[in-house]
Amino acid sequence: MNLFEKKWFQTLVFFILVFLLILLISATNFIFDPVFKYVGAVAIPIIGAGILYYLTRPLMYFFMKFKINRSFSILLVFIVLILIGFFITMYIVPIAQRQFTNLVNNIPKMVDWAQDLITYWQANQTMIPQEVDKAINNFTDNLQTHIENVLNYIFGFIGQLISFIFALVLIPFFLFFMLKDGEKLVPFVTKIFSKKKAANIRSLLSKIDLVLTSFIQGQLIVSFSVGVLLFIGYLLIGLDYSLTLALFGMIMNVIPFIGPFLSVIPALIVGAFQDPMMIVWVSLVMIIAQQIESNFISPNVMGRVLALHPLTVITVILAAGSIAGFLGILFAVPFYATVKTIVVHFYETYADSKKDKEDALI
Repeated sequence: MNLFEKKWFQTLVFFILVFLLILLISATNFIFDPVFKYVGAVAIPIIGAGILYYLTRPLMYFFMKFKINRSFSILLVFIVLILIGFFITMYIVPIAQRQFTNLVNNIPKMVDWAQDLITYWQANQTMIPQEVDKAINNFTDNLQTHIENVLNYIFGFIGQLISFIFALVLIPFFLFFMLKDGEKLVPFVTKIFSKKKAANIRSLLSKIDLVLTSFIQGQLIVSFSVGVLLFIGYLLIGLDYSLTLALFGMIMNVIPFIGPFLSVIPALIVGAFQDPMMIVWVSLVMIIAQQIESNFISPNVMGRVLALHPLTVITVILAAGSIAGFLGILFAVPFYATVKTIVVHFYETYADSKKDKEDALI
């Protein structure tokens, strides 16, 4: 066996070529920069329409079962979405907005209460190290500034969110054509390949579709269920701003594994200011909601399709958050699951091609 046929040499050449390709792309960035800007401009409507596509596709098929043609079924889907949006705007948004406004207005009182508590604790402690005491004093003196910085960040994020509204206007148009012509994508992609390779690609696209369907539909249904459970629990224990805190918990639960821990922090803070005993009740509500979600809702809604280890998910989320911020956290898991599906499929295809070259995808 000569040098060129050895696996270690072929692997080395492969990585060298990959790094050369990366170097070439970075050196010709001026060519790809307009492409990236174009992709960034259409990314929001495409992603938004894609999420709605996976959520509304079962509803469209449900209407089509009653012998309703596809176009009219899509129209009915849009009517359902408009009715849901109208219900949220008329009955949920005003209450949540009022509770959020009251919460913001009460922040100065919460700050004063926290300062008094820290002062009392310091006055009754005799064995506090000087460094700890200095850090506490510094934090107390600048507590109002920290709160203002957090609020400025939140309002800045809201301002950026408003700037996306113009892109969101395009979502209904993308959604319409996805629902109308979505099934034409696979035949269009596979028509240039031979019969066996086309079947292989159809299998890959089917796996990707299953992964995305399982994650998007499952995660949103799970998050909605957790939000409802939290709202009921917060109402039963009498927690202030229950709807706003439950909506926050519902949004945070979209983030796998980390989301539930983030969602309980504001509720614990509000509960502590309302009544110290409320911390116990809020924790109990969260534990019960998460137990119901993990033991009954998630297994029946999402199943085991993703098959991702929790440690892997947490690592991916943290890495994506440091690279792309909050959007990276939201889309890290489906992106990773899709890439994993593609890699596993190509590996299986490569293994099959060892037996029969006709099974090779390329």
